Amino acid sequence: MILRRNILPTKITDIACFFLIATFIPITFFFEVLVVIPEFHAEGSSIYILTWCAGLFLLFNILSNMFACMLVDTSIKHAILKPPTNAEHLKYWSLCSECETVVPPRSWHCHSCKTCILKRDHHCLFTGYCIGHHNHRYFIYFLIYLVIGSAYTTCYNSVYFWWLHADTYANASTILKIILPMFMLTFNYSWANFYLLIYVLNIITFAFSLVLLIYHIPSILKGAVAYERTSPKYDLGWKQNLEMVLGKRMHLVWISPFIYSPLPHDGIHWETILQQSVKNR
Repeated sequence: MILRRNILPTKITDIACFFLIATFIPITFFFEVLVVIPEFHAEGSSIYILTWCAGLFLLFNILSNMFACMLVDTSIKHAILKPPTNAEHLKYWSLCSECETVVPPRSWHCHSCKTCILKRDHHCLFTGYCIGHHNHRYFIYFLIYLVIGSAYTTCYNSVYFWWLHADTYANASTILKIILPMFMLTFNYSWANFYLLIYVLNIITFAFSLVLLIYHIPSILKGAVAYERTSPKYDLGWKQNLEMVLGKRMHLVWISPFIYSPLPHDGIHWETILQQSVKNR
C-alpha cells in the first residue's frame, strides 16, 4: 500500500467539498454531545456515557475512513506494470495517451488526479481523489458510517426541535427556513438559527449518503465498479466480490480503517479474473 505525501486536494471544487465535510462533521458532533444529548440523558448516567462513546466511535470512523481515502494512493504511479506476454491476455490492456503507458484492464485516466487509477470507480469530490482498488474499502465505510451517524443525529435532533423546543421551532417560520436554509443566517443570525442549519445539513447528509450507498453496494456485490454496473464482467459471487473490496479480514474492518486486511488481488492482472468469471456463469 502506497501513501501520498500531500493529501490536500488541488481543484477548487474538491477543496470546497472537502472542507465542508471536514468542518461540518466535528461541529455536528460537538452540537450533539454539548447541546442536544444533555437534554435527553442525565450527565454521568450510563446511557449518557454510552451515547458519548457511540458518538466518538462514529466520528472516528467517518473522519478516519475519509482521510484514508485521501491518503492511500490507488493510481498506477507506484505500481509495477508488467503487461502479459500472452496475446490473449494482452488484448485487455490499453494505451493511455495522457500517461503514455500501457495500462491494465479496469484502469482509467482521471483528469482531476492527472493519472490512471487502478480499478477506477469514480472521482470523489469530498476526498478530492479517485476511489479505486486500494481505497475502495475506506470509501464504503465512510459512506456507511456517514449514513448511520447522520440518521442517529437526525433522530435526536427531530425530537429536540419539534418536541423539546416546540415553542421556538414549531411554526411556519421554521418551515420556511428549512426550505431556504441559507437565508436563516443571512438575514437573522442567532444560535437558534445556527442549530437549525445543523439540523437541515444533517437531513441532507443522510439523504445524499444513503442514495450513494444504495447506488454503490449492488455494484460491489456484483464485482463491478461504477461504469461496469450495467454489465458486470468480473463477478465471482457476492462473497468473493466483497472480499475484493474489503480484504481477507473483512469481518473485522468495520471496527477501524487501521485494521490490516490484505486484498486478494493486485489490482492489475484482471484478465485471469475475467476468465474465472466467464467460467462461473
